[in-house]
Amino acid sequence: MTHFLPVALEHASRLINHGPTVLVTSAHGDRRNIMAAAWSMPVEFTPPRIAIVIDKNTFTRELVAASGTFGVCVPGAALIDLAYAVGTTSGRDIDKFDAFKIQSTKGPVLKVPLIESGCAAWLECRLISEPHTEQAYDTCFAEVVAAAADARVFANGHWTIDESNADLHTIHHLGAGKFVRAAEVRQAVAMPR
Repeated sequence: MTHFLPVALEHASRLINHGPTVLVTSAHGDRRNIMAAAWSMPVEFTPPRIAIVIDKNTFTRELVAASGTFGVCVPGAALIDLAYAVGTTSGRDIDKFDAFKIQSTKGPVLKVPLIESGCAAWLECRLISEPHTEQAYDTCFAEVVAAAADARVFANGHWTIDESNADLHTIHHLGAGKFVRAAEVRQAVAMPR
């Protein structure tokens, strides 16, 4: 049973604005791939747009360029080992979905492979063509056309991080296979002026 519910596009930026490690999914023809990315961020609210670094030399980038689409899945803490595995293995020679037994679903708009099990959220993205940027840099820009999140951790446009959903807490890569998870939320209090 899925706990995923659609996220209003006006709140899609909140799914990655805190800098989590994400899983980038891509497909073109009969080939598909998944990789980990540590650098992604929202850049526009309406329509929602993101920037994400996908090395020009990767198989993922090749598939994204060919299809013009990709998915951004936000793994929970339960997927730390998977995030590391797909981030340190090339998809040119193997299908990482098969090799790591990753179950995916097709996105509602672009039909990109998306992961819900173990993930807190996903965004379905359409690449924005930026020829100069694409040739010179590893940064890709995209419009978010659909988004969803596990309601146990993100609902009504807001994150709920507590011990009841610890496996869905987002993860942040520190390098060398080390990750931290978002584990505590503190409510700011208005300061007197």
